[in-house]
Amino acid sequence: MSSADEKTYDVVVMGAGSTGENVADVVVRGGLSAVLVEEHLVGGECSYYACMPSKALLRGTEAIEEAGAVRGAAAAVTGQQDVAATLERRDSFTHDWDDAGQVQWVEGAGIDLVRGTARLTGERTVVVTRADGGETTLTARHAVAVCTGSEAAVPPVEGLADVQPWTPREATSAKEPPRRLLVVGGGYVGCEMSFAWNALGSQVTLFQQGDRLLPGAEPQAGDAVLASLRDRGVDVRLDSEVRAARREDDEVVLTTDEGEVRGDEVLVAVGRRARTTGIGVDTLGLEEGEYLDVDDTLQVRGLPWLYGVGDVNGRRLLTHMGKYQARQAAVAIVARARGEEVSGADWSPHAATADRAATPSVVFTDPQVASVGLTGAQAQEQGLPHRVVEYPIGSVAGASLFADGYEGTAVAVVDTEREVLLGVTFVGPAVAELLHAATVAVVGEVPIARLWHAVPAYPTISEVWLRLLETWRG
Repeated sequence: MSSADEKTYDVVVMGAGSTGENVADVVVRGGLSAVLVEEHLVGGECSYYACMPSKALLRGTEAIEEAGAVRGAAAAVTGQQDVAATLERRDSFTHDWDDAGQVQWVEGAGIDLVRGTARLTGERTVVVTRADGGETTLTARHAVAVCTGSEAAVPPVEGLADVQPWTPREATSAKEPPRRLLVVGGGYVGCEMSFAWNALGSQVTLFQQGDRLLPGAEPQAGDAVLASLRDRGVDVRLDSEVRAARREDDEVVLTTDEGEVRGDEVLVAVGRRARTTGIGVDTLGLEEGEYLDVDDTLQVRGLPWLYGVGDVNGRRLLTHMGKYQARQAAVAIVARARGEEVSGADWSPHAATADRAATPSVVFTDPQVASVGLTGAQAQEQGLPHRVVEYPIGSVAGASLFADGYEGTAVAVVDTEREVLLGVTFVGPAVAELLHAATVAVVGEVPIARLWHAVPAYPTISEVWLRLLETWRG
């Protein structure tokens, strides 16, 4: 290191969210030096504005409803949910938006941390503008990993950006429930936050431009979530386009196909965009605001020293997939630094193959939606020989014990030539914990003939696996 303002490391990581943390951790474990650059909170979106606070908001409602679905236990459920205590519990998971604990972990892992705004200025060079206005130049011997993630997208609807809409950040960190919440977008975030704030006392209206909620999932998932939201009093409007927005005093007014709708806050949950503006990608001939184009080892095409890891590449915008990509990219960086061969072949130690073939996800609504791999529609689009089989989860003994009147559906997409699973979806209460078995089966391409020997314990909800296989066999 030449001076306080010029430092050299093996790897420079831009962004200290969970993806950046994992890149730095794995390369340090591999014997390289690494520095993280972060302008906000170490730990990133998941820790403070996404996964953890959103699930903390949802968990209390889920626990109450699970108890209420069991005769005997239901009699013990009295009174209303303590909203203040739920919000306090949410705050405990974010550590009141204080990253001291995460910083301590970084230091303990042997990773350096520089606070400030990072921008690429040339090959393997990053300049950090610190809070004091000074600059630190970081040079990477081997690689720069861009882990700057994504941010909420606000569509070009007249006046929408001007009404100071909630993004997922505000939706998960709000200090009290709004009396009336308008939600634009019926994907993961829109559905989860509609459930959460409805249960905490808000009157929620959800606008979805298309004819289905959760449009990328199996149809059974969107149908079940729609029915549940409406049963709880959420006003769900399908095929509804928001055309304009304005504020009148303390109200938000949305103009839709059906007229004007008024609320106290509006959450925009229509997708994400790459956080690549202002970070210097243009100095490398790349387009600002666009996702980084990477190969399966997460190396930016045409720039062998640059890696785009996590949301910033647009492959799979999920925390666990960002961390997975981080592990794969970091192992590739270490191997290349050692002069070892790196393979981008499917399922190699360096390739993020699961992005394409086996991405697991859970929507923490009630019912939950847990899925991995391809849907039937996706298999059809890809021209794969397949058959879709489904089974009502409530028909297995474990489900009937879990909740009286349990309702749910399991859907499997089977490759009819190779007789392996292409994808699995579970819809129902508490199905998230069924998902990893499905993920292992899809990743491992376990033959159906071998799955017959994976005997589910009785009486568990996992017995639905046997019923799916029996349905497949006919």
